[in-house]
Amino acid sequence: MNLSSRHASPLFAIVAAAALMVVAMPASAAGSVDCKLTFNLSGWSVFYKTGSGSGTVRCDNGQSMAVRIRTKGGGLTFGKTRIDNGRGEFSGVRRIEDVLGTYVTAEAHAGAGKSAKAQAMVKGDVALALAGKGEGWDIGVAFGKFVISR
Repeated sequence: MNLSSRHASPLFAIVAAAALMVVAMPASAAGSVDCKLTFNLSGWSVFYKTGSGSGTVRCDNGQSMAVRIRTKGGGLTFGKTRIDNGRGEFSGVRRIEDVLGTYVTAEAHAGAGKSAKAQAMVKGDVALALAGKGEGWDIGVAFGKFVISR
């Protein structure tokens, strides 16, 4: 199959995100803790993509932690976005501190006005699936990192 370069980049990003989810699947073994993230995030991109926000991680063992979120990356991307009341689900977590760190991301995106976004990422044995709705405009393909810290 011969894909034009116009279609190959978004296709690669979608395949990469799916591969990240498959790699992370075995991580949810016995003894794991179910943790969820709620967050707000805003950012911009002109080739270089950056964003920042905050959120809360809550686990089914009663633990919770306020977190800061930063995104950084690059690619062929342009835009300005804001996500309010985003949600995330972790897998492969044994204790709440496992959610902290840098996750690898890959995405293809396009939107204007109100939009929705979903993304999967991985950090070692821990996987994170995000979903959110927001406002802004963006278009492109980006690779980078999603950092969760205290």
